[in-house]
Amino acid sequence: MTNNLKTLLIASTAFVALGAAAHAQEYSFQFQSSDPSGNPNFELQQTWAEAVSEATDGQVEIELLPVGAVVEHNETQDAVAAGILDGHITDTSYFSGKDPAFGLIANPVGAWSDPQQMFDFMENGGGKELMNEILEPYGLHFIGATTPGLEAFVSAVPIDTVADLEGVKVRAPEGLVQQVFAAAGAAPVNLPSSEVFTSIDKGVIEAADNTVFSTNQAAGLHDVAPHPVYPGFHSMPLVEISMNKQQWDELPDDIKQAFEETVKDFAQRQVAALAEADEKAVAEAKEGGEITIHDWSDEERAKFRSIATGEWEKVASGSENAQKVYDTLTTYLSENNLLGE
Repeated sequence: MTNNLKTLLIASTAFVALGAAAHAQEYSFQFQSSDPSGNPNFELQQTWAEAVSEATDGQVEIELLPVGAVVEHNETQDAVAAGILDGHITDTSYFSGKDPAFGLIANPVGAWSDPQQMFDFMENGGGKELMNEILEPYGLHFIGATTPGLEAFVSAVPIDTVADLEGVKVRAPEGLVQQVFAAAGAAPVNLPSSEVFTSIDKGVIEAADNTVFSTNQAAGLHDVAPHPVYPGFHSMPLVEISMNKQQWDELPDDIKQAFEETVKDFAQRQVAALAEADEKAVAEAKEGGEITIHDWSDEERAKFRSIATGEWEKVASGSENAQKVYDTLTTYLSENNLLGE
């Protein structure tokens, strides 16, 4: 915990009584995002905050702050629990250091081929209940999930199958993502996203796990990596919207319902908006004729997912909660014929 967070934690206790009184008749909350101001995701998240106000006839006002505005991106969980922030919109995997369950439920690499699969898992497959079982001991309540969608895969070489990954130098984040790519035969390299372009251009790496197609296109990555895989086959992060549990518990049922329904609507709008941006970028790329887009077959996606499950099992051994996530996730995937043989 940084000194800044400690100072805020001490200071926040002086305002507990004042905050409770202020929320007695109307509700004013401060949420922090893990995205920077101006980022498409942040701009979409602001529309959710506005939707909550509209759905509650102005009873609830949410001030959404960009990443780092109050605390660092990996400190928001502690800040929300302490009342420094009222809530956050963030990638759950940032807190996998506290419990590997956070990392496994946030991004079970290879699990999802479509955002709707993840949304169904959260609503009907036990995911939402799991999130609260894991989060509530930390002082947070999980309201709902969203995602930017399937991340595309950037590559300078053609990759149409799992076998094609053999020996390919792939930029991938540390942790589960690297584990899965290594198990699939690739050679993972840990690099920040800011170095992906120059690293591919110089031949340091040949491919990269690096955000959605439209963002990669805008960054010029396809100029040096003309063989992207789209739609992606690997990574789709869960972005949680959660708030202080005590504050949540004190809300009337109609306000709670407004929060939950607006999150569901927002998730669909975010997925649709970013998918539209991707489709436009893909059409422009195809028209340009300078890149070749590779779409993996269902069979190859299933092979990759099957490899990934072995790595999920290793993560599951890390904690009781992680084992619960693994059991619930694999049961859902199996029952819906989404688990590779």
